[in-house]
Amino acid sequence: MPKKRRKLDPEMEKNMASAKKEVELITAKINDISEEDIQIEYREAFRSALLELNSLVELYKTVGYTEDTKKIYENYLVLITTFLGEYEL
Repeated sequence: MPKKRRKLDPEMEKNMASAKKEVELITAKINDISEEDIQIEYREAFRSALLELNSLVELYKTVGYTEDTKKIYENYLVLITTFLGEYEL
């Protein structure tokens, strides 16, 4: 039986690329914080958004564009918005 092709979505790919750049920028800003205690606090707070994006990228690579990938992306948006609202960079 032939392997089922995964469904791709150009808009999702564009959103993921943008999210990756945003995560890189935020990570760089966190790494620039000179006070170690504050840097650790920011890293821990940012970790959930970072892990959610990584999960999205891996799931998209394996199964493509599905309801699950849409939900993970929406959850990522909530997490990143919450982080940026609570922590000033």
